[in-house]
Amino acid sequence: MSEDRRLDVLRAIVEDYVSTQEPVGSKSLVERHNLGVSPATIRNDMAVLEEEGYIAQPHTSAGRVPTDKGYRLFVDRMRSVKPLSGAERRAIQSFLDGAVDLDDVVQRTVRLLAQLTRQVAVVQYPSLLRSTVRHVELVALTGTRLLLVLITDTGRVDQRVVDTGRPVDDAVLADLRARLNAVAAGRQVGEVATGLGDLTERFAPEDRTAVASVLSALLDSLLERTDVRVAVAGTANLTRFGQDFEHTLRPMLEALEEHVVLLHLLGEATRPAALTVRIGAENPGNLSSASVVSVGYGPGEQALATMGVLGPTRMDYPGTMGAVRAVARYVSNILASH
Repeated sequence: MSEDRRLDVLRAIVEDYVSTQEPVGSKSLVERHNLGVSPATIRNDMAVLEEEGYIAQPHTSAGRVPTDKGYRLFVDRMRSVKPLSGAERRAIQSFLDGAVDLDDVVQRTVRLLAQLTRQVAVVQYPSLLRSTVRHVELVALTGTRLLLVLITDTGRVDQRVVDTGRPVDDAVLADLRARLNAVAAGRQVGEVATGLGDLTERFAPEDRTAVASVLSALLDSLLERTDVRVAVAGTANLTRFGQDFEHTLRPMLEALEEHVVLLHLLGEATRPAALTVRIGAENPGNLSSASVVSVGYGPGEQALATMGVLGPTRMDYPGTMGAVRAVARYVSNILASH
């Protein structure tokens, strides 16, 4: 059996099984696909695919279903992912362009992914440690109160009210603002703290208490939000696969409750638009009936976070991979333009 024909037969089996959710027989392959060979040849090809572990027969006299190994070969040899239609692309752009801040971008993205793929969607919030400070703003409020605003390149905005203990002169406030931005702007969050060490000493003694209060609030803002968060949507989509609750759905539902597990499933964020597909036993824990399609996103060459979908191994891989990659690119462009 030629390798090309074997792949054609395997592709046909995967496509039919995903579409019908029923084991696939040689007769249906002949009827639905123009494979260019006789039914007897297809049966021989299926026998070899089964012997090599790419397909299996779940029941006696039943058709065949893909194994994890079969799905893996299907994905690895996939010619291309399914492109989105023009209407889908316009809908994505319109929906995401309406976002007002980073939280809104993430929430819109996770809902959109769940709708497009009909799977469970997971979007990791950009890690503050990987973000770059765009600007630090200080605004006088009333009396001894200042508003400290930290803005990152991902669009994250953190605001804190600082009690300085005494009124701060406008000239001192302007000087402090300029010095903070000289230290912080354009640097990754994790690098900023080291540059703040001797800043207090550069001000007059009577202003140092106020400056120290501002620096303390800024450090809190930089360090307290290093937790990694995820947004999840589309859990109800799992009900479409309810015939195998114990082995398929229960482990997925348990994973959705543990964000640490979800982050492990998504994997490390690499360069944007680089897809990762993990199938069955390639996933950690007891998620051997699940597949995860994930991709990094973020402005520039280095991804700041990861997004993806989780579902049974019997998923539409070309369509899912195309949707995940397209949405990640749109989000990356949005973050780059902020």
